[in-house]
Amino acid sequence: EWPAVNAYISNDEIIYHDYCDISIAVSAPKGLVVPVIRNAESLSMAEVEKKVVELATKARDNKLTLEEMQGGCFTISSLGGIGGTKFTPIINCPEVAILGISRSSMEPIYDPKTKTFEARLILPLSLSYDHRVIDGADGARFTSHLRMMLSDVRRLLL
Repeated sequence: EWPAVNAYISNDEIIYHDYCDISIAVSAPKGLVVPVIRNAESLSMAEVEKKVVELATKARDNKLTLEEMQGGCFTISSLGGIGGTKFTPIINCPEVAILGISRSSMEPIYDPKTKTFEARLILPLSLSYDHRVIDGADGARFTSHLRMMLSDVRRLLL
C-alpha cells in the first residue's frame, strides 16, 4: 500500500520493491546491527516473531552473516524494551525510511464527547524519511495508517 516507504535510492535512482524485506535494529555486544527479515509480507505474525527472535539471538551471539544484514527495504528500531520514551531514528541508507518505536505507557487522554479523561495505552512512534522520496503528507498518512492498524490488532490478522 505504501510503495514510497518500501524503496531505496541507488545512484540517485529510486527503486521501488514488490516485496518487503524488513530490517530490525538490534543492540549487540559490538554495537548496533540491522539484520533483515526476508519477504516479511508472506509471513504470518508468528513467523515474523520467530524470525525476529532468531535474528536477534544471532546478532547478540555475533553469528550474523553479511547477507543477513544487507538488502532491507525498511527498518524498525525499538527502544521500548530498554526504556526509551521518544527518539528520532536515523535512516539506514540506502533505505528511505525508518520507524522508531518507544516504550508504551498508560496516559490520560481527553474525550471531548464525554468531557472526561480516560486512561489509554499510548505507543509513541516516530517515522524518519528521506524527503527526496517521501513528503511530509505521505509520511503523516503512513503513520496514521499504521496507528489505525495497531489500534485494533485484529486488522493485522486479516
